[in-house]
Amino acid sequence: MANNAVSKDLPILITGAAGFVGKNLTAALKSAGYTDLMLFDLDAPADNLAAYAARARFVFHLAGVNRPKDPGEFYTGNRGFTEHLLHLLEDAGNCAPVLVTSSIQAELDNDYGRSKREAEALVFAHEKATGAPVLVYRMPGLFGKWCRPNYNSVVATFCHNIARGLPIQVRDPACELPLVYIDDVVDSFLAALEGRAARDCSVPGFCHLMCESYTVSLGRLAGLIESFRDSRGSLAVPDMGDPFTKKLYATYLSYLPEDGFAYPLEMHTDARGSFTEFLRSPDRGQVSVNVAKPGIVKGNHWHNTKNEKFLVVKGRAVIRFRRMDDPAGQVVEYHVSGDRLEVVDIPTGYTHSIENEGEDDLVTVMWASEPFDPERPDTIYEKV
Repeated sequence: MANNAVSKDLPILITGAAGFVGKNLTAALKSAGYTDLMLFDLDAPADNLAAYAARARFVFHLAGVNRPKDPGEFYTGNRGFTEHLLHLLEDAGNCAPVLVTSSIQAELDNDYGRSKREAEALVFAHEKATGAPVLVYRMPGLFGKWCRPNYNSVVATFCHNIARGLPIQVRDPACELPLVYIDDVVDSFLAALEGRAARDCSVPGFCHLMCESYTVSLGRLAGLIESFRDSRGSLAVPDMGDPFTKKLYATYLSYLPEDGFAYPLEMHTDARGSFTEFLRSPDRGQVSVNVAKPGIVKGNHWHNTKNEKFLVVKGRAVIRFRRMDDPAGQVVEYHVSGDRLEVVDIPTGYTHSIENEGEDDLVTVMWASEPFDPERPDTIYEKV
């Protein structure tokens, strides 16, 4: 199926649509403009599946059982349901492509692994008997938004519990997990829908996810998520240059309780106004919000290495500069306003100040190239 041949009204069947992968895939398909999605899950009327199987022109078979009370349910939910779905497709004479999510645990000799292997065998037999293309993905551990905590995902459980101040258990901090991010998985599935699946030539029928897999220890996983929680107090920005940290932080935020999205900042206030730090990082500096009352002048200092950027977002101000080694003492002025957003660089070696020229509070967003360190402030008083 070539990319250009995929119509947005293609009838697509998704089993397990209410699960973690199903929710994310459904949202992505809708966002991409696909309009004929047949969503089937355990709570859907059983008769719907036959009608869906007859109409579908592509099948995402995501449904499965991975944590039953009775081990026999592995075989009913994984092998048995797969067999039922394939029979419905065959009875309808439907040779639509079938994408199946299996598990890397299919290589293990336990009930879950055996049930997944048996389901895979049925799918491959279906392809041989009908000619319908099948795409089987053995999934590693997944993480991302909308995964059920305290079920079968340690990432979801850690994020949910740490965000709520609940305890977590790390039995073996050195234990390593292979993890893939849900948005990357969905991208791979959309590519498969468009005929661009990455097949494993050494194992017919099996496909590779077209994305990076991350190996992380339980100890590091817990430590990172705890650092996200603590960042509200430290104002530290996670390392967004690291792909895993970036994706894990996005995942953590999705587990915040709905009454816990907001958090207060420490405001340093006096008669002149206020100064409040917002974000800080060791390699990207510090962002603060400065409020000055009418007529107030702030600053009158200079830096050797630290540099800043000022952005007035409300009110009117004049920013003054004087180069410290200028014998003439020339003062340079920039008049700025929240009505026309303009960034003013504060170079090193210039003493500088900002004065509120308006009648209302002046609000300035300030970025400094390094977080303030009281042991090495690099801030020298000198009136402009």
